[in-house]
Amino acid sequence: MSDQVLVFEMAPRDGLQNEERIIPTEDKIALVDALSRSGLGKIETASFVSPKWVPQMADGAEVMTGITRRAGVAYTALTPNMKGLERALAAGADEVAVFGAASETFSQRNINCSIAESFQRFRPVVDRAVAEGAPVRGYVSCVTDCPYEGAVVPEAVAEVAKALLDMGCYEVSLGDTIGKGVPETVSAMLGAVLSRVPAEQVAGHFHDTGGRARDNIIAALALGIRTFDTSAGGIGGCPYAPGAQGNVATEAVVGLLAAEGFETGIDPDALGEAARFARSLKAG
Repeated sequence: MSDQVLVFEMAPRDGLQNEERIIPTEDKIALVDALSRSGLGKIETASFVSPKWVPQMADGAEVMTGITRRAGVAYTALTPNMKGLERALAAGADEVAVFGAASETFSQRNINCSIAESFQRFRPVVDRAVAEGAPVRGYVSCVTDCPYEGAVVPEAVAEVAKALLDMGCYEVSLGDTIGKGVPETVSAMLGAVLSRVPAEQVAGHFHDTGGRARDNIIAALALGIRTFDTSAGGIGGCPYAPGAQGNVATEAVVGLLAAEGFETGIDPDALGEAARFARSLKAG
């Protein structure tokens, strides 16, 4: 198995989306630029959702067009529908993402439709993005536990992951949305998923609400997962998952990976500077 791990930075989107104070656009741009200098390969820069539902992300186009792009860095965006996709592509997103769930109730609360209906919504978005040359990533929320339903059956996660890949997504990111996963439940979930899809098309997205994100990453590494979503400074959470604060901090994960003998290509000093700036935005 490879000793190279891709750290997918979430702070500008997942990190900031839940903040009540509207962060100035210039600060969001500065955060992305600081992260770019650290050696990260992918940065989720914006979300093109309705400003009515997530006001913090209303300036996504301005952020995407205002950043200083660095060679070798992919600047990505979350796109829930065709309108969001068109706005993201117009703003220069290098790749886009659609987001679903393994829990029916969370799907209804988060995107106002069933899991089956979400696939119908995603398919034309994925087809259009791929036709435009933009790779598409698929997110799966609530892969171990749901804030409304409790424990999630691993096979349900596997079905959603397989459907997203069959639809044309290049990768699925499996999210422990409320941070209740532990190595045992994460390993069981990944066992089901990896029986249906290859490890190289799977990413881990572990929130640290319960303080187990790093343990869960180690469990995922043992099963061959080599991409992980993180948020500089540990900022962020989901507005539709009560108590879901606590994205795992990028700097903590980079340190963990180094200690475990994995390469990330990330400069810890530059990352530390970006993380301090990210925390200052949250402090406001």
